[in-house]
Amino acid sequence: MIPIDLKGRRALITGGDSGLGAATAKSLAQAGADIAVVYRDGPENAEKVAAAATAFGGRTAIVRLADVADRNQVTALFQWMDREFGGIDILVNNAGMDGARALCAEGDPTAWRRVLEVDLFGAYYCAREAVGRMGRQKRGVVVNTTSVHEFIPWAGYSAYTSAKAGLSMFSKTLAQEVAGQGVRVVAVAPGAIKTPINANVWDDPKGLADLDAKIPMNRVGEPDEIGHVIAFLCSDLAGYMTGVTVAVDGGMLLYPDFRHGG
Repeated sequence: MIPIDLKGRRALITGGDSGLGAATAKSLAQAGADIAVVYRDGPENAEKVAAAATAFGGRTAIVRLADVADRNQVTALFQWMDREFGGIDILVNNAGMDGARALCAEGDPTAWRRVLEVDLFGAYYCAREAVGRMGRQKRGVVVNTTSVHEFIPWAGYSAYTSAKAGLSMFSKTLAQEVAGQGVRVVAVAPGAIKTPINANVWDDPKGLADLDAKIPMNRVGEPDEIGHVIAFLCSDLAGYMTGVTVAVDGGMLLYPDFRHGG
């Protein structure tokens, strides 16, 4: 048996109150980590996530961050982490948005900028605070949640795809910068996962059939399947991995239309 052991590791998860963030909190807690769940709106979901994580024996707390794209709020968040947890060992940059669908020539530049501010600048602000602390202690892991759309274009969502592709290269560059300090930086690119944000697709038989046709494994992924991969990447079992994107997508990047030849 090879266990994933995160006992004594202090983890901060942005967007940790639902979907992939909640699943990640559960997986890290199962592995023994102490968990800080960052939420934006009401605390009800975050409290449920924290209570579930506590059942595995570690310490949990919730903290509100109204806007991950606000540098001052992010600074205050990490000061809170210093006070309440005494530092940080794991950062999971999970907070993000895809924005309203709009073709480039028809879209609102302000809305386009907002997606980048949340998905890319927000991750940058959090990572900037985290790696400074991790570098001083010579240990730490940053996990950035990208998407298969860092690789695959998505018409109508150019802000989202640009942000995720940018976050991928940011992850690689940051990994290069901090590798000598004992800090690892990796990205996880989920494919189609069954979360509330896309329930309108997988809850509809036609939408689900269309989605399944894009996935060689012929099914939508479960949130825990992302959480488990993140737990592994945060552990010493992945201690020689940095600067890479790990796709967890049921084979979506294999372009299933080419299964029968070009």
